Amino acid sequence: MTRERTPLRPAQADEDCIRVRLNPRTIVLIKSMKHFAYWKERYPDATLMDPVGTGPDKEPRDPA
Repeated sequence: MTRERTPLRPAQADEDCIRVRLNPRTIVLIKSMKHFAYWKERYPDATLMDPVGTGPDKEPRDPA
């Protein structure tokens, strides 16, 4: 009997998610900056990315 494969999907970012680039190929989503210290310890080159919904082609979201 074979197991059914679980399809892999990209993570869905919430409004309060912080995107972190660990290396040129890997991006993780975290909920707080406390978690950034954890990833920075393991990946010294980790950098914060633009928040979801902002960037050069999009206007920043209204914080209200």
